[in-house]
Amino acid sequence: MSNVGTSFSALLHLLRYARGYRRRIILASTCSALNTLFDIMPEILIGVAIDVVVNQEASFLAGFGFESPRSQILMLAGLTLLIWAGESLFQYLYLILWRNLAQDLQADLRQDAYDQVQRQDMGFFEARSSGELTAILNDDVNQLERFLDGGANDFLQVFVSVTLIGGVFFIISPSIALLAITPIPVIIWGAFFFMRRASPLYADVREKVADLSSRLSNNVGGMATIKSFTAETRESLRLQQASAAYVAANRRAIKVSSAFVPLIRMAILAGFLATFILGGIQALEGNLNVGAYGMLVFLTQRLLWPLTRLAQTVDLYERAMASTRRILKLIETETDVRDTGSSVLSVTEPVAIEFDQVSFHYPGTQSGVSAVSLKIPSGTTTALVGTTGSGKSTLIKLLLRFYPVTGGTISIDGLSIDELSLHSLRETIGLVSQDVFLFEGSIHDNIAYGDPQASDEAIRDAARAAEATEFIDALPEGFETLVGERGIKLSGGQRQRLSLARAILKNPPILILDEATSAVDNETEAAIQRSLAVISRNRTVLVVAHRLSTIVAADQIVVLEHGTIVEQGNHAALLANGGPYAGQWAVQTGAAQWTAGGS
Repeated sequence: MSNVGTSFSALLHLLRYARGYRRRIILASTCSALNTLFDIMPEILIGVAIDVVVNQEASFLAGFGFESPRSQILMLAGLTLLIWAGESLFQYLYLILWRNLAQDLQADLRQDAYDQVQRQDMGFFEARSSGELTAILNDDVNQLERFLDGGANDFLQVFVSVTLIGGVFFIISPSIALLAITPIPVIIWGAFFFMRRASPLYADVREKVADLSSRLSNNVGGMATIKSFTAETRESLRLQQASAAYVAANRRAIKVSSAFVPLIRMAILAGFLATFILGGIQALEGNLNVGAYGMLVFLTQRLLWPLTRLAQTVDLYERAMASTRRILKLIETETDVRDTGSSVLSVTEPVAIEFDQVSFHYPGTQSGVSAVSLKIPSGTTTALVGTTGSGKSTLIKLLLRFYPVTGGTISIDGLSIDELSLHSLRETIGLVSQDVFLFEGSIHDNIAYGDPQASDEAIRDAARAAEATEFIDALPEGFETLVGERGIKLSGGQRQRLSLARAILKNPPILILDEATSAVDNETEAAIQRSLAVISRNRTVLVVAHRLSTIVAADQIVVLEHGTIVEQGNHAALLANGGPYAGQWAVQTGAAQWTAGGS
C-alpha cells in the first residue's frame, strides 16, 4: 500500500497548495453531488410509475393526495421535467466550475514552478536538462489539468452515487441491499490493487516523457552540429530508442489498467443477478412491491456501473499524482543562493569591487577559485586572463551571485554582495558574454531588453555606441527585423553587437565582458574595441579575455592559474616580468619559437 499512500500523500500535498481555492473546490463538489442526486432520480420515478400503473388508486402516490392514476402520471411528468432541468443545470455548473478551477490552478502551478526555476542558482541548471524542466512545466502541469477537468468530478459522483443508491436499497429491502453491495469490496480491492501496481509504472512514464522531451530539445537546438557531422541517422535512432522506452513504459501501465474493467464487469453482473433473482422472488411472493422491484433492478446498475469508471478515473488520477509530485518537488526545491539581502545600491557613478580571500569549487570537481583577493578601483578596467579552467569566468559568476561563495567575501563599495538584494546587485551589472542569447522577436525588442522603458532614440543611441546601426539599417526591416529563435537569422558578430547594445542601454555602473570577442571576426572585434573605449568611461569594467591583444590598455591585468592569482599588473609591467603573461603574449603574437615535429 506504500504506492497508494504515496499517491494519497501527493493529493494531500496538492490540496494544501490549493488552499486558496477551497471555496471553489467546495462549490464545484456541491454541484457535482447535486447533479448526481438529480441523475439517479429518473430510475426512482420509473419505479413509482410502475407502481402507479399496477396499483392505481392504491399506489404510493395516492397517499400524497393524488387519487386518480391520471393525476399521478401528470405529477410524475412534472417531477421528471424538474429533475431533468436540475440535472442539466448542475451539470453545466460543475463543468464550468471544475474546468475553470483546473485552468486557474494549472496556471498558478506553472507560474510558481517557473518562478522557482528562475530563483535557482546556475548549479541547478547544470544538474538538470532543459528538456526535463520543460516536461515538468508543460506536460506534467497539463496532466494534472486533465485530471481536474474530469477525474475529480468522476470520483465525487461515484462516491455520491454509491452512498445515495445504497441508502435507497437499505430502505426498501435490507436483504437485497446486502447482496447488491457485496461486489463493492471486490471493486474497491481491484481499484487499490490497480493503484498499487500502477503508481510506480506511471512515475516511470513521467520520467520517460522527460527523457524524450530532453532528447527532442537537444536535437532541435543542435541541428547544425547534427547535420555537419552527418549524424541524422544516428540521432534518429537515439530518438527512436527514447520514444520506444516511453511507449514501453506506457504499455506496461496500460496492461495493468486494461485488466481492471473486465474484473469490475463481472462483479457488477454478480450484484445485478442477486437483485434480479432475489427481488423477483420476493415480488412474486408478494413481499416486495412490483414498482419497488423495478426500481431496484434499474438502480442496481446505477449503483455498480459507475464503478467501472474507476478504471479510467484511477488511471487519470495516478498519472496526475505522478505529475503532481514532480511539480511540487520542483516548486519546493531550495536554492543555494538565497535572496535574503535587503540593502539597495543606488549609484550611477563607478563603483569599487573587492574580492577578499574568495573561494569556491564546483560540486564534484576541483575546479573553481581558492583564496582569491583582488581590489578593483572604481572607474578602472580590469582584465582577467589565464588558461581554460583557471577561474576567470568563475569570479564573474560569483560576483553576479550565480553561485554562492563558500569562503571569503565579495563587496561593492564596501558593502558585501550578500547584504544586497539580488535585484539591486544584478541591476548594477551589465553582462556581455561569449554565449549571446537573443530572444525571439525584433532587434528593437532585444536591445530594449536592457531597459524596457527606453525610448526609440535611446535604443538607437545604444546600437550606435555598439557600432550596430550600420548592419541594422542595411536590413529590409531595420530595427523591426525579426532575429529568429536565439537570433539564428543573424551572424555571430551581429548577435554580439546587439548584446553589447543591450548592456549599454542598461547603463550599469559595472560592465562585464566575459570572452565577448573570442568568437567574432577581426572586424567585429575592432568595432567592439572602439565601442569599449567609449562606454568604459565612468564605469568599472571587468574583461575576461582569451585574446590578449584586446586588453593591452587595461588599467590592471590579473593572471590566474588553477584558481589562484599568479600575476597582476599592467601590460608593460607583466611583459617585463617575463612570467606566465609574457609567455602567453609571446605565443599569441608569434614571438615564441614553436618546435614540434622538427620545425
